[in-house]
Amino acid sequence: MGTGLVGFGLFFLLIGVLLYFDSVLLAFGNILFLLGLTFIIGFRRTAQFFFQRNKFRGSFFFLGGVSLVLCRWPIIGMLVESYGFVLLFRSFFPVALGVVLSVVNVPFLNAFLSSSSSMV
Repeated sequence: MGTGLVGFGLFFLLIGVLLYFDSVLLAFGNILFLLGLTFIIGFRRTAQFFFQRNKFRGSFFFLGGVSLVLCRWPIIGMLVESYGFVLLFRSFFPVALGVVLSVVNVPFLNAFLSSSSSMV
């Protein structure tokens, strides 16, 4: 259920940005994303994640951006929220990059990717 909420949240965020920063869609996407995160890892772990001493600045900017979007300042809110997202999840980016690069080493995908690049 949490994964679905996060997915719908990201979908509404994408649609909100594509529709020229529609504040209602962005606010709905933010709420669904935070609810999905809470469902996935639990309320206590979510609170611990956002309120760690070393992640306070990222949490401040991320939650401040969410509140700015809810107050109908979508462009400024999304900029502030994006900066907070990068600060919060910067330790996760190398892990995600490693997963993406390890997928390239799968024999079937490696053969597919090498044949698709030679068609150009």
